[in-house]
Amino acid sequence: MELKNAVAVITGGASGIGEAVAKSLAARGVRVVIGDMDVKGLERVAGEITAAGGQVAWTRCNVTSDDEVATLMDLAIEKFGQLNICVASAGIIKDGLMISTDKETGKVRKAMTTEQFKAVVDVNLVGSFITIREAAIRMVNNGYQGLLVPISSVNKAGQTGQLNYSSTKAAIALWPKIIIGEFQMRGIKNIRCVAIAPGYVGTPMVRGMNQEALAGILQGVHIGRLIEPEEIADLIAYAAQNEAIDATCLEITGGLIANGLAK
Repeated sequence: MELKNAVAVITGGASGIGEAVAKSLAARGVRVVIGDMDVKGLERVAGEITAAGGQVAWTRCNVTSDDEVATLMDLAIEKFGQLNICVASAGIIKDGLMISTDKETGKVRKAMTTEQFKAVVDVNLVGSFITIREAAIRMVNNGYQGLLVPISSVNKAGQTGQLNYSSTKAAIALWPKIIIGEFQMRGIKNIRCVAIAPGYVGTPMVRGMNQEALAGILQGVHIGRLIEPEEIADLIAYAAQNEAIDATCLEITGGLIANGLAK
């Protein structure tokens, strides 16, 4: 896929990985459309892309809403005439143990609520499904060459305290093979699907965490540092250009290994 003049829709585009992907693709000549719940963040990112010479459009978007995601996709076609790349990077975290016990009594004192579990599933899993589905519909109906990019995580392998989050990321890691299998059945050859599974990423939230805990995490990373959002953006750009990358989930972790093996 030629990146120059291609059109990309990115959810979660007001910060973090979504912001980095939007800026990286725009710098490569891609016309980008960003959606997020954070309107001020969207305005900031769009302004910075425009100031750098890129082309961008944006709209507030709740990825759990069929109508709002459809509006985001239609904006790309109305504004730029096509839709070629869709990156579903909107996501949330509500970490916690399924059950927490009292140190003295051993009895359960707190449990992950159904709302805590469902909130993460609704945004990370259902929201990603709606995003990928709506992009695919338009790519198929209009014959656009396209790439669908759902965002998984290295924690798809299972992370203590992330029963909700890891469940969504494990599911998303399976999507490329299932989606492309379905496309193959129907003779849809113009669209690829590649999931990206980052390790620990250098977002402001991660950089601002307890530094001792962060140092402990980095002991289990071979390159000894966090992954930069821009490195994830570079991988997505490469996947867009290389047609041989399809129906798979790519990990980008800096060599994340079990902490016990790092000692």
